[in-house]
Amino acid sequence: MVNRSETYRFTQKICALFLFLFLGSVVLFAQEKDRPREGEGIYAFLRRNNRSGATYQKEFLELNKGKFGKNQSLLKGVEYTLPPLKEGEAAPSTATSAPIIKLREPLFGKALEEYEVISDELKGATFYVVSGHGGPDPGAIGKKGKQELHEDEYAYDIALRLARNLMMRGAKAHIIIQDAKDGIRNETILKNSKTETCMGDPIPLRQVERLKQRCEKINELYKKEKPAYARAIFIHIDSRSIHKQLDVFFYHSHTEASRRLAQTMRQTFSDKYRQHQPQRGFSGTVEQRNLYVLKEATPVALYVELGNIQNSADQERFLSVNNRDALAKWLCEGFIADYKK
Repeated sequence: MVNRSETYRFTQKICALFLFLFLGSVVLFAQEKDRPREGEGIYAFLRRNNRSGATYQKEFLELNKGKFGKNQSLLKGVEYTLPPLKEGEAAPSTATSAPIIKLREPLFGKALEEYEVISDELKGATFYVVSGHGGPDPGAIGKKGKQELHEDEYAYDIALRLARNLMMRGAKAHIIIQDAKDGIRNETILKNSKTETCMGDPIPLRQVERLKQRCEKINELYKKEKPAYARAIFIHIDSRSIHKQLDVFFYHSHTEASRRLAQTMRQTFSDKYRQHQPQRGFSGTVEQRNLYVLKEATPVALYVELGNIQNSADQERFLSVNNRDALAKWLCEGFIADYKK
């Protein structure tokens, strides 16, 4: 005759063992962690850990609340909890994963000249990154208290940050306007100088000669390399009335590819504003313009204005180091979206 008491106790033990094993596996999954590599954002970090896609990203943000920097940036040295892998998906093998590729670009400055290629999202793509003005021409000049803000200095810093982001994702990026002394800088007020060159050549003062010089450099490189995917970007800061607040806006040439690139960039920025400043909205525009550099550059070209250097609200967009970094990353993401198309 079956002893009901013994059967009940046996059933309890089996359930307790099953519960212990189940909870143990949950804990193991929850404890899988990793630290971001230099320059990695959430997308690249999760992709490296075989967790691509919106679902993983949402779970990752929930699991790591309070551990992010501005604009949900990953913090150096912080250990992040990874979402559990879904059934049938395997964690990346450390034994077979590709080695970290470390490269150097002295133009980025001593602190950031070394960088890692963290993804191949832009493998095969070539970019020509041009910051506006430079050399004898400071471009637009604004003021912050008694300090002068020169367009060429801030455009150059953002151009370097953009080039670094592109190169970290496997692209080739030619930095057309260069300053051997000024790398990527983290100061709010950037010191003014006239040391910029056009890839080593002195920059002419006359506007047409200056624009012709940089377009010729781009076209020479393009003709020599013949890349399958090539994009040129000209980075500027506008000057309007001090009361005129502007969002980032874009100019394109008459070509369909240039128009599509500008629209993609605008959509990227609109999405970012919706994510980080949902109450504010984004009013940046896209317009066709008959500008010299858009006409004369052989690759598909984009002209971007980052705001009004005279307006105090717009100034924060490029005076803040975090904002300069965000602008560069968002421009990079816009190029990635364009490249995928």
